[in-house]
Amino acid sequence: MVRDATHRIFARRKKGETVRRGTTLIELSVVLALFGIVAGIAVPRFADYRDQIEVDAATNATVSLLSTARHAAVRRNAITAVSFDSMSAVITVFAGRDTLERRPLFALHGVRLGVTRDSIAYAANGMGYGAANTRVILSRGVHADTVTVSRLGRVRRS
Repeated sequence: MVRDATHRIFARRKKGETVRRGTTLIELSVVLALFGIVAGIAVPRFADYRDQIEVDAATNATVSLLSTARHAAVRRNAITAVSFDSMSAVITVFAGRDTLERRPLFALHGVRLGVTRDSIAYAANGMGYGAANTRVILSRGVHADTVTVSRLGRVRRS
């Protein structure tokens, strides 16, 4: 039986006989159907993974901006402020009338911004200048991350 099958595979073609090469429409349809099933499973997971990456990147950018504001306050020996625009998801760092840095988080990462206060300030010694703690919530899809700024000006990710 095995010899007969191998004999057919390696048998020489007789004169006038045609040899079929390639794939049939049914074989192509089966391969495409399997590819569609695998893609249907993988695409939602990839989108979920991408949302998590973008939230992490936006959180890192927020922490970086808060650190920039604190360091600028100490370096300039002046009050610096961080403004949160939750409608357009933009964070801006000010020192007096100068804009030190501006990050449009929605345009860069596609995240939504929620805050408990619209701005915070750092005193010349790097301590928080104001009365209350501030929470910044960054979200995209089902993923969210929170950055908390204490009264002392310390930043914590949670």
